[in-house]
Amino acid sequence: MANPLARARYLLAAHNYKQLPPDGGFEVAFAGRSNAGKSSALNALCQQNALARVSKTPGRTQQLVYFDVTPTGTPETEGRYLVDLPGYGYAKVPQDLQAHWQAFLDGYFGSRLALRGLVVVMDIRHPLKDYDRQMLGYAVNRGLPAHALLTKADKLGRGQQAQQLQAVRRELSSAFGDTVSVQTFSGESKQGVDEARAVVGSWLGL
Repeated sequence: MANPLARARYLLAAHNYKQLPPDGGFEVAFAGRSNAGKSSALNALCQQNALARVSKTPGRTQQLVYFDVTPTGTPETEGRYLVDLPGYGYAKVPQDLQAHWQAFLDGYFGSRLALRGLVVVMDIRHPLKDYDRQMLGYAVNRGLPAHALLTKADKLGRGQQAQQLQAVRRELSSAFGDTVSVQTFSGESKQGVDEARAVVGSWLGL
């Protein structure tokens, strides 16, 4: 079966709300701590090596980056987009910039009608930090589905992966009920890519 996300192409980068595309269609946002593997996950889902820039420097993504996966012939008001949110939790970002992003993301999650779901990317070895919980809380408070990707699963053995998955699942269930799903994932070994792709595709109506 063809991968509808493989048609993804860079559309724009927004530094403020006015630069976002018209608020129609379907969007799925991707969030994650700096160096959690968010860019690698996006690249794996879209079967492209350099769609999202993988940086050795944490915190490099400093805007909302839109990737267009709209099927040919779809009206402009019904666009389908993947949205790469700024990597968070990086101490060297100046405080005024942190405040700007906090306000921007508050507005985005609070009022963006096109937003249909949130994927939160977490390193399986260091999951559910405060920022991760905050981002999941944004989605849950809006009544949006959220999906946690435990990335870099190839760094652990199968037994350790299963233990971490169960621990995270228990904690998510305790905090958010059944509104947040979770899986193991590796952009390197492609573990869990099909599962994650199916989740994102269903939210986008693809």
